[in-house]
Amino acid sequence: MSQRITRRRFVQSSALLAAVGPWAASRMAGAAAPASERITLGFIGMGKQARGHVGRFLGMPDVQILAVSDVEPARLADAKQTVEKGYAKQTGGSYSGCAAYADFRELLARDDIDAVVISTPDHWHAIPAIMAAHSGKDVYCEKPLSVFIAEGRAMVAAAREKNIVFQTGSQQRSEFGGKFRQAVELVRNGHIGEVQKVRVGVGEAAIPCDLPTEPVPAGTDWNMWLGYAPERGYNAILCPQGLHNHFPAWRKYREYAGGALADMGAHHFDIAQWALNKDDSGPVKIEPPADGAKTGLKFTYADGVEMFHGGPSGCTFEGTKGTLYVDRSKIESTPAGIISHKTNDSEWRCEPSDNHHRNWIEAVKARKKPICDVEIGHRSASVCELGNIGYQLKRTLKWNPQEEKFIDDAEANALVTRELRAPWKLG
Repeated sequence: MSQRITRRRFVQSSALLAAVGPWAASRMAGAAAPASERITLGFIGMGKQARGHVGRFLGMPDVQILAVSDVEPARLADAKQTVEKGYAKQTGGSYSGCAAYADFRELLARDDIDAVVISTPDHWHAIPAIMAAHSGKDVYCEKPLSVFIAEGRAMVAAAREKNIVFQTGSQQRSEFGGKFRQAVELVRNGHIGEVQKVRVGVGEAAIPCDLPTEPVPAGTDWNMWLGYAPERGYNAILCPQGLHNHFPAWRKYREYAGGALADMGAHHFDIAQWALNKDDSGPVKIEPPADGAKTGLKFTYADGVEMFHGGPSGCTFEGTKGTLYVDRSKIESTPAGIISHKTNDSEWRCEPSDNHHRNWIEAVKARKKPICDVEIGHRSASVCELGNIGYQLKRTLKWNPQEEKFIDDAEANALVTRELRAPWKLG
């Protein structure tokens, strides 16, 4: 474990014991790790996705959730209650050690929190992640990491500067029965021959937000929800009141996300780039469909591989020796025998991981990169952002993935970054 965590734990152990009293003693007497060895977490953004993350981390004996944050009071109160009831149930006693903050900056100011889980809307990923890095906290951040490319690069820079462990929430690298890992190994080891085309079946590009203004519900900090996105009036489609069991449609709108193209694209383009061994790169040309269709955009890589936005859900890899299709519930190949192959010791293998959250915690302890490090998450998000720019400008674009700039195209380069609403700044 790093010196940074060890020094912090030395200071925090007695404070934690005092804060939670019998709960800490009970956990330490049982299967839980001592307070000085636990990874302490804060959560930023407490919507549907975050509630799932809370459930995963509550069950880990070497993890303790100390704080939650959200701009909507009902979600914030429910998150605090969920954590405290969860720990109380584990011990058969009581627990009241989870703080709740409307402003995530108060959570980040705490020295006793080692790491944060960020599950805000996409437009609110970068600044909390960068601020967490600057405060020395490790980060688990939902995908897609960013809405525009410069955000993602700033997140990578902050993580590298402060040497934090940063996991992107691209769970397909770890879970879903290992189907994606199997597919990646088969492609990387040449079992479909030389890859010629990849088809990624995800939804449409983002559109400008045109929702009408509604009254802001009492207690909701709409200004904070907007953050550094353009100023506009409240609408419940963007920020539902109270608890909700759906994924809100802010995902559709360019100001806050990258549309369905980026929402599931951050999963499936991520798998495509992994299989193509492009985790640190990207395409060199983007060609939107000439007929203005909402799918069909083509990415071309420097080695000639073509990747298309469109096709069956998931990823289809077409090679000189066969075709492989993979999605969350299926993996199949033509010829059928391709997927019968078992990767052997002489072949390239994926890093072992069958639990994305646990992979991050173990990486935090070992001070190493997790299976979907921030650079990988940034590059996968960038593919989605390049696609959105292609659909927006409706013309062929040439991209330099090393410099992360369009070639001889000022209009396109202006979309690599955005003006942030005051007083927020990247970095």
